[in-house]
Amino acid sequence: MTARPLLYLASASPRRRALLAQIGIVPDAVAPTNIDETPLSRETPSDHAMRLAREKAAAGLAAIGGGQTPALALAADTVVGVGRRILPKAEDEETARRCLDLISGRSHRVFTGVALASRSGDETRIQDRLVETRVKVRRLSPSDIDDYLASDEWRGKAGGYAIQGLFAKHVISIIGSYSNVVGLPLYETANLLAGAGWRAP
Repeated sequence: MTARPLLYLASASPRRRALLAQIGIVPDAVAPTNIDETPLSRETPSDHAMRLAREKAAAGLAAIGGGQTPALALAADTVVGVGRRILPKAEDEETARRCLDLISGRSHRVFTGVALASRSGDETRIQDRLVETRVKVRRLSPSDIDDYLASDEWRGKAGGYAIQGLFAKHVISIIGSYSNVVGLPLYETANLLAGAGWRAP
């Protein structure tokens, strides 16, 4: 009987762990990675999300080390794009304000690259999926932005907002996966894991 692969989550994000738990997936361990997330010259938001997910998955698998037990490293990266422009993860109010100004009164796209690096013996491979969701935001007044910045829930979030929080009242519509905007598209993730032979214990 083939051993169930050990599942490592190559992310320290509590949101992604919570999303996985929502569908009954609990990683065997967390193996966060530290890679350079600077966009490449002329890199599109979708290409950026996919490249970082693959690099994080590969780095997560490498960090696990050797061993004969089959192992999987799951990674994801979420990027907010306005046209070809990549919006950063907001770490300060100035950055968050710029992001909110850009998405105010218009549609933007949220891309998440999901990558699963697998190891069985000496063989390593990476499978991936790219998910896109379109989000339309109402026009934000200066006081709307000030109030949201005061909440502090934007900190560290791609595009300067968290759709699962206070910002939800400003969202007119979503076309595509909601969990993708939160940070991990669950349907695609579950299918990647099932295809790699992972099942909940």
